[in-house]
Formats: sequence, C-alpha cells, structure tokens
Amino acid sequence: MTLQERFSELEPAAQRAYVSVMMAVIGRGLVAASQTDEETRRELAAFTPGMIIAMKVIPAGPSFAVVLQADGTLKLLPDFDSRATLTVVFKHLAHAFLVFSFQESTTRAFANDRLYVDGDISQSVRLVRVLNRMEALILPQVIAEKAVKRYPAMAASGKLRAGARIYGRLARNFLKGDRP
Repeated sequence: MTLQERFSELEPAAQRAYVSVMMAVIGRGLVAASQTDEETRRELAAFTPGMIIAMKVIPAGPSFAVVLQADGTLKLLPDFDSRATLTVVFKHLAHAFLVFSFQESTTRAFANDRLYVDGDISQSVRLVRVLNRMEALILPQVIAEKAVKRYPAMAASGKLRAGARIYGRLARNFLKGDRP
C-alpha cells in the first residue's frame, strides 16, 4: 500500500477525531461563556429555560447538547436525542471539518448548503451571535476573523480578560468532571 493510499484511509478518521474534539470544545465553551460573559448571558436570556440546543454531524457523527438552566447558564447534557429545541446539523463530516478548521465560516457553510438548522430561525440567529461572541473571545483574532462573519470591535485587554475567564471556567468545569 502506498503512502497516499494510507493517508486516504486515515483522513476520515483524522477528520472525525478533530471534529469530535472541536464539538467538545464548543459545547464546553458555550457553557463557560454562559457562566462568565455578560453579553452571552444577555443573548441567552431571550431563550426559555429548559431549551435544549444541540449541534451534530449526520448520520452518526460527533455531537453535543446543552440545556438552558433557570439561572440563565448552559449545562452539558449527557445524551443527545431528538428532544432538542434547536439543532445545528452538518450534513457530512467533511462539511463540519471545513467549518471547524476555519476554512469556511458558518455563514458560508449555510449558504453552500452544508448545514441546516432544525428549529426556530430567530433562535438560530441568536445562537449564531452567541457562537460568534464565544469564538471572537477565545480564538486569536486572525483565526476568529475567518470563523465569524463580522469580527466585533473590542479592546485587546477586554478580549484577553474575557477569553481568560472563559478558558479558566472551561478548565475548571472539565476538571470538576463536567462531562456529558
């Protein structure tokens, strides 16, 4: 077997592993942002407590689900099922890989029919704002500009403080055993 053939066999497995890690980071990042960032909490306040938000790759790819608690923060759910109020669905693992490797923005992926949203469209717009905010805070600006449609104006010191709080909470939650 040639090196190219071996790489071709490895590629889907590597993409799956990468997308799985990114789904875990995004799910936990949303939880951490809901616990530490005031703007994120304001956006989430428009959702009804008990609302379940999920992201998945079909047919049986990586996924995560969070539920909005009464205090306005998100909590990871241990199991994903069809109970979600709002679900972002990637149609193929390769499509999710394009978005999560910052080769294509979520907006562009939606325009290219690589993902769809199952649920209320106004709620999905709000969710995209929450995701964009989190990405702008935790990613270096050069990467975040590829991930979001419009990079928000913010002072570097504010971005650094907010990003550090999110990363700190993410690490604390993970070490506490906050696993789905």
